[in-house]
Amino acid sequence: MSGATQRVTPARATAREWTGLAVIALPCMLYSMDLTVLNLAIPSISEDLKPTASQLLWIVDIYGFFVAGLLVTMGTLGDRIGRRRLLLIGAMAFGVASVLAAFSTSANMLIVTRALLGVAGATLAPSTLSLIRNMFLDPAQRTVAIGVWISSYSAGAVIGPVLGGVLLQFFPWGSVFLIGVPVMVLLLALGPWLLPEYRDPDAGALDLASVALWLGAVLAAIYGIKQVAERGPDGVSLMAIAAGALLGWLFARRQGRLANPMIDLRLFRLPAFSVSLGAYMLACFVMFGLFLYNAQYLQLVLGLSPLEAGLWSMPSAGAFIVGSMVVPALTRRLCPAYVMGGGLGVAALGFGMLVLLPAQGGLAWMVTSAIISSLGLAPVFTLATDLVVGSAPPERAGVASAISETSSEFGGALGIAILGSVGAAIYRTAMVDAVPAGLADAAAVDAARSTLGGALALAGELPGATGTALLDTGREALLRALRLVAGLCAVVLLFVGVLVAVRLRGVGVSHGAEEEEARAIPPGGAALPER
Repeated sequence: MSGATQRVTPARATAREWTGLAVIALPCMLYSMDLTVLNLAIPSISEDLKPTASQLLWIVDIYGFFVAGLLVTMGTLGDRIGRRRLLLIGAMAFGVASVLAAFSTSANMLIVTRALLGVAGATLAPSTLSLIRNMFLDPAQRTVAIGVWISSYSAGAVIGPVLGGVLLQFFPWGSVFLIGVPVMVLLLALGPWLLPEYRDPDAGALDLASVALWLGAVLAAIYGIKQVAERGPDGVSLMAIAAGALLGWLFARRQGRLANPMIDLRLFRLPAFSVSLGAYMLACFVMFGLFLYNAQYLQLVLGLSPLEAGLWSMPSAGAFIVGSMVVPALTRRLCPAYVMGGGLGVAALGFGMLVLLPAQGGLAWMVTSAIISSLGLAPVFTLATDLVVGSAPPERAGVASAISETSSEFGGALGIAILGSVGAAIYRTAMVDAVPAGLADAAAVDAARSTLGGALALAGELPGATGTALLDTGREALLRALRLVAGLCAVVLLFVGVLVAVRLRGVGVSHGAEEEEARAIPPGGAALPER
């Protein structure tokens, strides 16, 4: 065989890289924990800082807004200044912001510090994932590493509520923010020793106009989508979405004219990139869209406490970790298209089970459904991420990682907004005539017709039989909404599964994505490793 056709065997990772992966997993676990523990602390924060309804909303949401808006900017910045450097800067900023948040003395101060946490948090996912892209050059090892990376988020989701509950039992609410400080100190201590530095040696200057356009597009779109999810479509939310779309169009046009764009739009021509990205986004769409109904069913229909509901979510998180870890073994026997397509089919089965969810005594049924869904979605998350990052040249791994994470943010927000609106419409239609006429508290009546929580509150103020009838109707309405939304999710997953199996045939984790990328997008230069 001639030298021109010989395949170069990539270097395999050593113990140093695998130990570095463990260090990388720590901030990812923390990122997931930070999203879960805040919800537990909201009652204590409300009692201590006395925020208005608007301030409380911003305390919860502003972290996610800044993470979503800055992911691509931080991924691009990491490609330019060095991914390890950006990760360590972000870790230091996250630790400082965590301390400030823990000792906030007013609602406005907590909002500002949560925003700073979002800015710092936006450095974590693209930096860690792009480092994995360059640390693990062997494709099979990289698939394992990405499985560990994704599992760390699931582990954080499991640990967060338990650890947060223990801390809030014995310490003030600020303790939930201090969880991140020792993790970031450990990362700052070990990162320079275990993590190599990579950057694009030929990267141009960061285009500030592109940064502004992208940030405006993402923030406006996410804000509008969340407003639709919380209040339904109105003039403000629709204008925000339209503004986000316009800014996104201007951003795309500008990228096509720049010599060194933030996002190389040619990546979207690659099926391994674009199809995997779409599958990842739609998987997040169904997962986040149904999560809200699962929580309400467990607590408001079955009557579990928040802690009990959280504990019963642990089996599905464990199944997600198991599913992520078996991906390398599956891809040694099957191509990624069939593993992802099969996983989406298994997840569709899990979601489809909820169409038959019983009104009472359905705990085991729901937990089983969640375990099956998690086992099916885990390979999709792992392989989609692997293919998206592997499709990009090494020097663009930072921005590819950021695009992957941004798609998950959009998918989750869209799922909550669209599926939440569908379920809300079903619930409201069923409850129009269920609330007794002539009640003086119009706000309580509207709340009962909008959410099962509102119906539960109003039922407690009504005479026995009347309150029981209202609550029974509300529970049946929620169950009807959950069943229909679950059915829609199953259909979406089946459609995406077929699309993935067809469009990604012949694309292999081992070499297909990289070879396709090399043919379509000549890289601007080799990544520069620095030890």
